Amino acid sequence: QVKLVESGGGFVQTGGSLRLSCAASGGTFNTAAMGWVRQGPGKEREIAAAISWSGTMTFYGRSVEGRFTISRENDKNTVYLQMNNLKPEDTAVYYCVIGESLEVADPDLYKYWGQGTQVTVSS
Repeated sequence: QVKLVESGGGFVQTGGSLRLSCAASGGTFNTAAMGWVRQGPGKEREIAAAISWSGTMTFYGRSVEGRFTISRENDKNTVYLQMNNLKPEDTAVYYCVIGESLEVADPDLYKYWGQGTQVTVSS
């Protein structure tokens, strides 16, 4: 029923920028937290960023803090991830996720997942 569609991934050189978008449909998300979980080659899934419904509470993984910015437009059920100063270690599949509350530690606690969008950063 719930569908999350990511877009904006692609190839970028080290130091470049990308903006990911995720549009949610098929459900009611008035109180839902949204975020981005990524999984790089040979790595575990990690929460890159997350944001509460109000947008006043945000979380960034240690490796991306200061470089990534998460935001949302609730009237469009859309969440964004602005990624600046990208590094090769940012290479991963980025999944848009939705949960009932802001989860900062365990990606598996997010209820809904998109199919993911590939981000590849080369030097």
